Amino acid sequence: MTDATSFLLPRLHAAGLTDVVAVEPVSGGLAATAGLARRGDGTSVFVKAFVRAFGEPPSDDAFAAEAEGLTVLREAGGVPTPEIILADRDLLVLSVLRPRPGTGAFWEQLAHALAHLHTTTRHPRFGWHRDNWLGRRRQVNTWDDDGFAFFARHRLLRWLGERRVREALDAADRAALERLCDRLPELLPAGPACLTHGDLWALNVMATPDGRPALIDPAVSYTWAEVDLAHLWTTAPPPEAHVFFGLYAELTGLDRDWRARMPILQLRQHLAVIAQFDPDWGAADLARATLAPFRRRP
Repeated sequence: MTDATSFLLPRLHAAGLTDVVAVEPVSGGLAATAGLARRGDGTSVFVKAFVRAFGEPPSDDAFAAEAEGLTVLREAGGVPTPEIILADRDLLVLSVLRPRPGTGAFWEQLAHALAHLHTTTRHPRFGWHRDNWLGRRRQVNTWDDDGFAFFARHRLLRWLGERRVREALDAADRAALERLCDRLPELLPAGPACLTHGDLWALNVMATPDGRPALIDPAVSYTWAEVDLAHLWTTAPPPEAHVFFGLYAELTGLDRDWRARMPILQLRQHLAVIAQFDPDWGAADLARATLAPFRRRP
């Protein structure tokens, strides 16, 4: 485990933030080392950096891509995100957010914010103008007119080349994934592309200083809105979040079958977790369970 103070403090000073006097480690992130940096005037900023010796590092544009995602979510989607203080090849420095309150009212606000994001940012194509990063792995965003082809190629099949995925899924599982991809038009509705956060689980939901929902750690692209919904739905949201789902469904006009689609949409995240983390917190078991109906019987 990298010590946040000894690792981050010299980088902050080298980047020109010479008034930082101490860094307190923070938990929650999985791909980077993060901390709260206390400045000489008593204020703090949030900072994170990748330990290049740990696994495969993202490229030098990872933090620039993340900063761009935060900016577009705020400016195009109207969703609060932290202020970007510095984004370079070594560091991302942001304004400090608050932990989210444990109230249903907060999650109701998030439902309105996410519904607004997804219904006001529709795009004629699927993808993004650049690749960005999901954890420590590249998220491929090559433009495509066909949402099913985009999701199959760049959100599911893309992970089959990863070593840990090859080890976790046997040949029958990989063939089942290919069959699932062939059948996506039968399994999912042909929804429009919209701006999505791309890594929307509960730990990436925080609050502004005045208590509004705010988002961090995006991997943005234009794709199906239900990709964001699936990540929240399937990653053990807190009990007070139950009000979010019904309200979001009402605001966006979801049909009554949306819950049945969540495991298929969440396969992208399970595969990303398998590829990057050991242990994988049950992601391989969940992926195999979703793929089971698509395995050929002997």
